[in-house]
Amino acid sequence: MIEQRNIRNFCIISHIDHGKSTLADRFLEVTKTIDKRKMRAQYLDMMDLEREKGITIKLQPVRMDLENSDGKFLLNLVDTPGHVDFSYEVSRSLAAVEGAVLLVDATQGIQAQTLANLALAKEQNLLIIPAINKIDLPGAQVEESKEELSQLLGIKKDEIFEISGKIGTNVDKLLLEIVKKVPCPKGNIDAPLRALIFDSKYDSYKGVVAYVRVVDGKIKRGEKIKLLASGAEDEVLDVGFFRPELSSFGEIVAGEIGYIATGIKEPGKVRVGDTITNLAYKLNPPKALPGYRELKPMVFASFFPEKGEDFDLLKDALGKLKLNDASLFFEAETSEALGRGFKCGFLGTLHMEIVSERLSREFAMEIIVTAPSVLYKIKYKVPQKDGSFFGEIYSASQMPEKDRIEEIMEPWAKLEIVTPQQYLSQIINLVKSKRGQFKETKYFGGEIRLILVCEAPLSEIISDFFDKLKNITSGYASLNYELIDWRPADLVRLNILVGGDKIDAFSRIIHRDSSYYEGKRMVEKLKEILPPQLFVVALQAEADGRILARENIKAMRKDVTGYLYGGDYTRKRKLLEKQKKGKKKMKEIGKVRIPSETYLKILQK
Repeated sequence: MIEQRNIRNFCIISHIDHGKSTLADRFLEVTKTIDKRKMRAQYLDMMDLEREKGITIKLQPVRMDLENSDGKFLLNLVDTPGHVDFSYEVSRSLAAVEGAVLLVDATQGIQAQTLANLALAKEQNLLIIPAINKIDLPGAQVEESKEELSQLLGIKKDEIFEISGKIGTNVDKLLLEIVKKVPCPKGNIDAPLRALIFDSKYDSYKGVVAYVRVVDGKIKRGEKIKLLASGAEDEVLDVGFFRPELSSFGEIVAGEIGYIATGIKEPGKVRVGDTITNLAYKLNPPKALPGYRELKPMVFASFFPEKGEDFDLLKDALGKLKLNDASLFFEAETSEALGRGFKCGFLGTLHMEIVSERLSREFAMEIIVTAPSVLYKIKYKVPQKDGSFFGEIYSASQMPEKDRIEEIMEPWAKLEIVTPQQYLSQIINLVKSKRGQFKETKYFGGEIRLILVCEAPLSEIISDFFDKLKNITSGYASLNYELIDWRPADLVRLNILVGGDKIDAFSRIIHRDSSYYEGKRMVEKLKEILPPQLFVVALQAEADGRILARENIKAMRKDVTGYLYGGDYTRKRKLLEKQKKGKKKMKEIGKVRIPSETYLKILQK
């Protein structure tokens, strides 16, 4: 067993696509954790979805061994995501380690999420080791990036490492610096067990497998454990480390990162942020470790199974997915049009897209997803059943009639946009078009790059703001945002009627000024993607009882006279009139079936 003073726990933090996973690959090679024959790019990205999209979605721990002139060292690395939607994954990773490598792309410089992740690391009082990555690329601006980083951290430029994660330049030196500077964990191996759960997954044989950082004590296979927050108790089926696959071991002790197969088959009883202890201390349990702040979802959408009988399967799938994604929120709801489903909360639209994709791939679920929305606060003119004048809604279907509403408040977000100076005017115009407000400008790295601080409604940010920002800045700008407060707004419910029937899945809450343009866009798009019927289908956008836009889908025409080869024209006329009456009757009683893929296509702008 390696002494605690020779253990180093650290993570890599940066903006998305700055090379975290590639650097982690080089660490695995330098420490010979993975055999060269088994090595692949982005080795710690375990999901196919991560490798396809080229982004890290899930944090992933790995244990590495390193030997040098000072002795044998045990290194626990936690690879973290970079996208703002997965910042909760980063915050949990930081709670399990003592140090962090701050990685900056030499071709892009400091980006918005770099600043956000650095702030999280400083809150945890972690030791920061700065490194400039991709120095081998032709467009690398190494000196400029080092200047920015030295200003940001208040350090000398020669304290910043210059590395290439792709070809391995100076990676071995960076690893030695981690061993030298990152403090060893502090914990008492003889104290009662206290292990912090920072992630988990479900195994059909072992139950919930908790990813833990052991702070005090030790844990072995076969011991009885208790979770302090949920009160769940069970016998440990297995313990071990990450290599990065689960590798069974006799015990894990204070200072180490590993896993505990709890044997608990009810996913809701094992929560991220909970503390595990020995059942022997049931009557006098140790003090629980500080957990994580509960993140409130920022974006909401409803998931409905395509087949009504799959409701219980979807519920089970979401429960298991929540084990592996602590920021996911869901609760049951019912829709007149779509049946039983779940209201789901996410940290952003990318998070929503990933969850939807994982349900499809990992659980073979076919689902219908409604338009993303945010949480709104309502002030009513008269008290409700509970005596309160206030309420919350997250979807258009919950929005009360206009005459019952005194005021609607929407969430506003603070935006930090890191951009080259030449794009300043275009970005300000974009923010204004989204009902945003410009606040201040902060310069760094000379006067070439700046941080633009703005405020805007969250509902405008989650739609297409990021795509437009990338377009107008040729991909150079980056964005980070956080919720700040709630402000009154002139909002209406935009309804889409298909053949006279209101389709809840297409309804959305929108600002009055945008209602006409959004309604027109939706009916025009529906006209393109909705399959034609045997009768004319009217598509209408309606708000506050007024029709704002209308399109018609032409009826499919069957050639009822094709088999006639002569004779009086009245024979054809008779058949055509009969067809006309049939279409009229069909229009009165017929229902338009909307394919599930239509719901998904209408959400894409």
